[in-house]
Amino acid sequence: MQAILKLLAVIMITAQGALAQDLSALARVEPEQSKIEEGWFGKTTLTLGLSQGVPFRVFLLGDPARLVVDFREVDWTGLSAETLLPKPGTIAKLRFGTFQPGWSRLVADLAGPMVPQEIGMPVDPASGAARLEITLKKATAEEFTQAAGAPVDPAWTRSLSPDKPLKQKNKDRFLVAIDPGHGGIDPGAERDGVAEKDLMLRFALSLSETLQRSGVDVVLTRSEDVFVALETRVAIAHQAQADMFISLHADSLTQGGAKGATVYTLSDEASDAATAHLAARHNRADIIAGVDLTGSDDQVASILLDLARQETEPRSTALAQVLSKGMAAAGGPMNSRPLRRAGFSVLKSADIPSVLVEIGFLSSKRDLNNLRDPIWRAVMVNAMADAILAWRDQDEARKPLIRQ
Repeated sequence: MQAILKLLAVIMITAQGALAQDLSALARVEPEQSKIEEGWFGKTTLTLGLSQGVPFRVFLLGDPARLVVDFREVDWTGLSAETLLPKPGTIAKLRFGTFQPGWSRLVADLAGPMVPQEIGMPVDPASGAARLEITLKKATAEEFTQAAGAPVDPAWTRSLSPDKPLKQKNKDRFLVAIDPGHGGIDPGAERDGVAEKDLMLRFALSLSETLQRSGVDVVLTRSEDVFVALETRVAIAHQAQADMFISLHADSLTQGGAKGATVYTLSDEASDAATAHLAARHNRADIIAGVDLTGSDDQVASILLDLARQETEPRSTALAQVLSKGMAAAGGPMNSRPLRRAGFSVLKSADIPSVLVEIGFLSSKRDLNNLRDPIWRAVMVNAMADAILAWRDQDEARKPLIRQ
């Protein structure tokens, strides 16, 4: 317990020292002054050169073991994870980027249990340049468990709400929740300099504009390059009282030679091995971004188990079928099995018809070229918008039968 208190004291003193200097401008990472060194006695030192000091905090998360560093705010331009970590060691993998507006995050996957021994950010009084230094030492599993856990600080965490307050939904209006996959520190699939998070945000914004021109209300789970937790994405749809939830992705999957658009609905068991692998990757998004899942692993799943799905399941299936047919009619190209099922976390809403659409796969050269093509994207956006409107009308017509 003393070790934990000492660690927290170091973190708080460091962060308060930076805050006392009123450092709020964007800090730039200096790649040539940044490095990871493995020393004697199982110690590892992470050093980040910064153009100036910034408020920061450090904590550990388990399952899997991770070191998380939050900053306000850092420009990572010029620094790559491969340069900073050429090969795995005590730090197995590294990623960094935007976490939420005004905040950046670095997440280091640890090969084994380690705890910070020293944390500091000395600032050069002459130039104002700073250097974040974190020295980790090997620890027992018990020591790591005692030290792990995200600090409770509302100033550093995002609430389960969209960036802007939602207006009260008009009960006579149809509202679609559009979820651009990934974002911020979680880039999703990457291929030839293209990131899934950027493509899907662009696609979502276009789909939103097209639907709104047709008189449909839309709420986006994110409208910029920020991370949004999986549970938060579902919560945003619920808060907005959405009539439909559609999550957009363009993953990279070598298993089964994945290519072509695919529409997924929820199932406790995946329809095939490749789909099971894809769902597992999607459901790891919160882990990738360094989110504390302790005690919340089954929060969304519990809703799924507790509430009846007799009404929502067939409506989601109908939505998937209409979307698949609409996209195919527009030229697709579609996957050889365009309708599949798996346990995607973002689809686990019991009362909102929900689908996840892989518009294409970045692992397919053909799909990648299509996704880069603004004309092809415009055709698919219009096809999906028409399909959503068709489903809305069909679903409205079925309501009297459901009530009976």
